[in-house]
Amino acid sequence: MTDLNEYLAQKRLAVLARQKAAEADPRPVAVKARVRAMGRSGIREIRIRDFQIISDSKPDLAGYDLGPGSPEMQLGVLGSCITHITLIQAALREVPLDAVEVEVEADQHPPVGETATPSGPLHPHNIRYRLRLESTAPPETLRSLHEAIEAACPILSLLVNPQKVAGEMLLNGETISRLSRG
Repeated sequence: MTDLNEYLAQKRLAVLARQKAAEADPRPVAVKARVRAMGRSGIREIRIRDFQIISDSKPDLAGYDLGPGSPEMQLGVLGSCITHITLIQAALREVPLDAVEVEVEADQHPPVGETATPSGPLHPHNIRYRLRLESTAPPETLRSLHEAIEAACPILSLLVNPQKVAGEMLLNGETISRLSRG
């Protein structure tokens, strides 16, 4: 089995090549997900490229607990992005890493699907993560790495910076409503 440091050498070459390609063509690339509710179970089938992910609710929201809920998936997405950016930044800086693990938590106040309550906001909040590394690098190098990770993580940036979100509702193929927030 190869270790993480061998992978970081491969990652460095891939990231440098991708950076060069982005400099040659800096246009944004569209990313897309499609979600549909499945009959009888209400599970959400998420399609991203050729991948399928199932999202479901716990029984207290009439779900079958067949997959994580949206707030849990959001935390997983943040953890995945922090992990990936850790690998990228370590590869670029040639920081040795033997192991990387991220744990993400947030607070969520019920009731879900309604407006904010006196006990707290509707959305997951007080988001916090714990990035665990195993490395032979000195602490000052790892602190610098942590700063670079936070500066480069797109999902962290998405969560901490105000975003504009536009929504459109279609009924039988015709737009009946448009809303925009942010």
